[in-house]
Amino acid sequence: MVWFLPEPPRGQFDSQKETPERRTLLGLARNPAFWTVTLGMAAGTFSLGGIQVWMPTFLSQARGYSLESANLIFGEIVVIDGILASLAGGWLGDRLLPRMKGSYYFVSAVSMGLGVPVMIVALFNKGPLMVPAIAVAAFLLLLNTSPLKTIAVNIFLFHLLGDVPSPTLMGYVADKRSLQAAFILPVIAMAVSSAILFYGMRFAPVVRTQDEPGAAGVPAE
Repeated sequence: MVWFLPEPPRGQFDSQKETPERRTLLGLARNPAFWTVTLGMAAGTFSLGGIQVWMPTFLSQARGYSLESANLIFGEIVVIDGILASLAGGWLGDRLLPRMKGSYYFVSAVSMGLGVPVMIVALFNKGPLMVPAIAVAAFLLLLNTSPLKTIAVNIFLFHLLGDVPSPTLMGYVADKRSLQAAFILPVIAMAVSSAILFYGMRFAPVVRTQDEPGAAGVPAE
C-alpha cells in the first residue's frame, strides 16, 4: 500500500530558504533544534527500550507473574498503546502546530513529564493499580513517537544513545542492586527527555501547514 502513495515534493513545507549552512554537517552540528530533539528522543528511547526489555522479567521476578502471563500482558499493552498513542500524538502535534511552532516538542515533553509519576506508581504499587499504571505510562511514553519522528533527523543517533545501551545498563544495575532499582534509570531518562524537549521548543523551526499560504497547492496572497 505504501508503494502506491505519492511522494511529496521535498521541502514543500520548509519555511526557511536553503543555504549552504543548512546543507552541511558543520551547520547541523551547530543546530540546536537538531540536538535538542535528538537528545530528547535518545533519552526517551533509553527509557522505552529498557522498559520493553525488562518489564516482563520485572513482573515475573518481582511481582509473582509467570513469565508467560507477564509477556502476554505487557505485549498486549505495547501493541494497543503503540497504535493508539502514535495516532493520538501525531494528531495532537498537527492540531497544535498552527498555534504553536514547537507543538511537536511540546506534546512529547508533556507526555514524558506526565509519564514520570505514573511510572513511579507502576514500579512501587503492588496492588490493582500496577497494571493500569504500566498501561498509562507506556501510552505516555509512546505518545511522542509520531511528533518526535516528524522532527527527528538522525534516527540512528538517538537509537545509538538511547535503546542500544539502556537494557545493558539496567541489567548491570539489576545485578548490583535489584531489578526494581534498575527501573529508576528509565524514570530519570523520561524526566531528562521532558526537560530537553521543553528547552528545545524555543529552537523549533516554523513549519507551514497544508492550509497556510505558500504551502504546496495553497496560493499565497
